Amino acid sequence: MTTFNLRTLRLRSGEQFQDAKEIQLEPLELGGQRYQPVPETVPAQLTITRASTGTVFELGFHVRLHGPCFRCLDDAVLDLPISAREYQATAAEGDEELKTPYLEDDRLDLSAWARDALALELPDKILCRADCAGLCPVCGKNLNAEPHEHDEYESDPRWSALAELKDRL
Repeated sequence: MTTFNLRTLRLRSGEQFQDAKEIQLEPLELGGQRYQPVPETVPAQLTITRASTGTVFELGFHVRLHGPCFRCLDDAVLDLPISAREYQATAAEGDEELKTPYLEDDRLDLSAWARDALALELPDKILCRADCAGLCPVCGKNLNAEPHEHDEYESDPRWSALAELKDRL
């Protein structure tokens, strides 16, 4: 877990601090599948700006994620630029919107923040390629490697009563 101690900073209103950090990322579980960041430690740019009413935190990094394709289960690689911003008000008593969940006891949890920012940037479906054909619903073969069609589709015998009803109507 990568953290940053804010007690080392002495920023006044309007001042800014920038630093390059190495952030350790953990694998993500998405849709029952595991997606691994490669490498597990990524270089990131941390910017802290002191405002008159609070502090603005900015984090930017680039991550490469490896895991299974949603359609064909082959290896998919996703390159994502991540840019995140958080705000912590100086006097935020009772108002959760003015607090960042990544700051506790003057320690900024960069790993948790980076994980959540990465999860927000993920597409709806992680694919090996944009035109992935997926798996054949009948035989389960990868349609990208072996495009084919089945001549006769065998229906599930549990639907036979409905098929008979359809034939009668």
